[in-house]
Amino acid sequence: MQSGGTVAVVGGSIAGCAFASAAVRAGAERVVVLERTGGQLSDRGFGLCIHDDRAAELAAAGSLPPGIAAHPLTRRRWVVRDGVEDAGRLFWEQPFPFHSYHWGLLWQGLRAATPAAVSYRQGAAVTEVTAATGTDRPRVTLADGSAERYDLVIGADGYRSVVRGAVSSGSRPHYAGYVCWRGHFDARAMAGLPDVWPADSVTTVCFPGGSCVIYRIPGPAGTTRVNWVLYAVPPQDGTLRFDDPTSFPPGHVTAALAGALAELLEREFPPYWGRLLALTAPEDTFVQPIYDLEAPTTAAGRVLLAGDAATVVRPHNTSGVAKALQDATAFEDAWRAAGSWDDLVARYQDARGPAGRALVALARRLGHAQVERTPDWAAMDPARTALWWQDVLAGAADIGGQSLTGARPAP
Repeated sequence: MQSGGTVAVVGGSIAGCAFASAAVRAGAERVVVLERTGGQLSDRGFGLCIHDDRAAELAAAGSLPPGIAAHPLTRRRWVVRDGVEDAGRLFWEQPFPFHSYHWGLLWQGLRAATPAAVSYRQGAAVTEVTAATGTDRPRVTLADGSAERYDLVIGADGYRSVVRGAVSSGSRPHYAGYVCWRGHFDARAMAGLPDVWPADSVTTVCFPGGSCVIYRIPGPAGTTRVNWVLYAVPPQDGTLRFDDPTSFPPGHVTAALAGALAELLEREFPPYWGRLLALTAPEDTFVQPIYDLEAPTTAAGRVLLAGDAATVVRPHNTSGVAKALQDATAFEDAWRAAGSWDDLVARYQDARGPAGRALVALARRLGHAQVERTPDWAAMDPARTALWWQDVLAGAADIGGQSLTGARPAP
């Protein structure tokens, strides 16, 4: 497709920055990012991981800028409380070729790499998007009542996406029946604990009805932080609803939820790991209900969905950020290969629709196996766990997302 055209990217976080950069590289004449928040997105301190193979592909495509702080990880260690060892019994260790990132530092790197030609407008809340009809271009309506038209609109506005309504009306994330408690703290706070945790390892603490993943991430100003994500069914006290993403304020931790976490750590965790998680300050402890979404289409009427707006994948797959950056890569490829806006939309859908559905399916299997129908962790050994893991993967090469090779639109 020839250069030119106007593009609106709704949402200015990781996916939004990646798509804005991709649109400029592909030849868009004008790119506008509409970010509803007015504060610093970089304040989000949570961790995430990108598979080394995915990172290499994304870096080669220009979707993952160089120089962003990352912590190398090489192995994943699975432990269970045994009543003997302070750090629990190690029953399996598997390769884990990933690097971990600090969400805020990754966003800062992507934001800094966004071309200066992009108009990045904060405090621009989008309330509705209308897909193109006939000769009319897609329309974006803002909270102040104004409306703007663009040649193409990209919904990068997360799992609560407003833009999704223009592409797949009625598609909403579904509550999986459990939540994750998550937190992070400065690794220097571990100085008083025994040195039993190799820096290159991810630890998965297993217990009946759940699991917890713990790993180090880069912190601001060259520091290191500990990031953890604990999956379990929350207490059913009737004070909170989890069935609708809009019903649960992000980061809201009630006394009941905080108490349930403390009780779970005391009852189920090896003492060492319970003490470690207890180092997290209350203000750095959050609860996130787990949802998934498999929308029937991710593009229509010159409107595309990106990242969590397109598919909501349970975090067990460790693929969220890689998938968002791959979406941007596929979008850029589709632009260069397409002969028209409609052709671009069709190529993007063909490239990313199947990939999103496969990720949702794998993450559901991982959630079933590690939370909803956990095995008898105390009886697990290396051989048994390796077979269990392969059964959960069900033919998938690994967690962390699929390779873009062979899945990119043909020129």
